[in-house]
Amino acid sequence: MSKYTVGYIVGSLSSTSINRILATALIHLAPNDLTFIEIPIRDLPLYSQDYDANYPPEGRALKEAIAAVDAILFVSPEFNRSIPGALKNAIDWASRPWGQNSFDHLPAAVIGASPGAIGTAVGQQSLRAVLSFVNARQMTAPEAYITFKPEIYGADGSVSDESTAQFLRAFIREFRDHIERVLTVLPRTR
Repeated sequence: MSKYTVGYIVGSLSSTSINRILATALIHLAPNDLTFIEIPIRDLPLYSQDYDANYPPEGRALKEAIAAVDAILFVSPEFNRSIPGALKNAIDWASRPWGQNSFDHLPAAVIGASPGAIGTAVGQQSLRAVLSFVNARQMTAPEAYITFKPEIYGADGSVSDESTAQFLRAFIREFRDHIERVLTVLPRTR
């Protein structure tokens, strides 16, 4: 039985995103009391304050999707030592108009994969700064900068390298505990 619903946002729009593969692995390794729902960001127009008085359907759908979950997981690549533009755009939509911030007190975690040796370390620091401003309740440890090796990830979410599977399993279990701690103090109101 599911206890918490986690919305996840993949920061890459690519159909071959390694971060989507990572998200699938995390879902596969997650505790049974977590349910995952992808929150799509592909169809959002570029945010402008001009929309604040009359949000378009895509912006409303994003805000409704976030309101329907207990927590949010960001699974994102690093673009040019920062976060992808599509992800920043989605955060801008969800945190506006002023006073209607969808991330306020929402339990959140950040993880990302890259073929490079430092994973997504710099991009995650950029994302964490943005999430701090929008008042998301971030899991600060363990940090997870994944050097992606395609041969260890199966299409079904399986991870053949046991040390990687063990690390990802520990990460998602810690996120589950973080959700419980945050929601005990700051219950979600819907």
